[in-house]
Amino acid sequence: MSLDPARSLAAALEPFTGQVYFSPECHAGYEALGFGPSGGEVGGVQMPEIEAYFTSRGSVMGQVPGEVVAAAFGVFKPAIVIPSVAAGWAKTDASTIEAARTEGAVGQLRRILGDEPDGLDRAVDLLDRATAELEPAGKPLYAGLRSQDVPDSPLGAAWRLADMLREYRGDAHVAVWTAEDLDACEIGMMTELYWGLPTRSYSRTRGWDDADYDATSVRLVARGLLADDVLTDEGTRAREAVEVATDRACRPVVAALGDDLPELVDILSTWSTVIRAAGGYPAAGPVELAEAARR
Repeated sequence: MSLDPARSLAAALEPFTGQVYFSPECHAGYEALGFGPSGGEVGGVQMPEIEAYFTSRGSVMGQVPGEVVAAAFGVFKPAIVIPSVAAGWAKTDASTIEAARTEGAVGQLRRILGDEPDGLDRAVDLLDRATAELEPAGKPLYAGLRSQDVPDSPLGAAWRLADMLREYRGDAHVAVWTAEDLDACEIGMMTELYWGLPTRSYSRTRGWDDADYDATSVRLVARGLLADDVLTDEGTRAREAVEVATDRACRPVVAALGDDLPELVDILSTWSTVIRAAGGYPAAGPVELAEAARR
């Protein structure tokens, strides 16, 4: 089954942008600011340290409190996010850790791809076109990234612009599922089942515990979305509808790229394959799990 163009683009850019959360260069930069080391290695990929993750990603919105970061990220348990951000701001400030985030992300890309990977200039042109007219309304992380300077180097510019697209889709996704009267734990449980993962597995990385899951299961069963820890037909339709609506929210990106979207997907996909092979991003991230579930 072919993916919607917006989903194809999301799949292609995810490892290129999301490698920032697994970059040894980022982890080293955060450690220099007083954060703990990487959260350990899984499959040859260095996992993020929790306080540095929330603080660095949230820093693009400025030195906001943990409640704001939890609201923007959406899927994490606020009780995990809020103290992590408070601890982060006790160590550093937003501009300093955002600079470390950018330097580390571009540093890993340069180490893996080189200064000028094939298609770089064309990718920058297309990414700039894709982001130029996107409206920030209701998109807090995207808007935060727009407020940051674009790095001078072409590779840095490509990463920043691609990260804008990643967060634009993520912001839209949160808006969609909250409009469907789903809460963070509910969308987490539904998503892992939608991907074909065991219940209470992937979403546990978002801070939820068994008490949260027990209460969430009761609510999903009452709505006819879950039965015996499996999505019902209605639950599957509801979860796919969230993704379709997210695709729809990304139509401005697709329209801006027009017939050049497949070219950008090809460039980013090539880079992302190399990044994965080098251990810069997990072998199977969220987008791949979602793709597999559709086959």
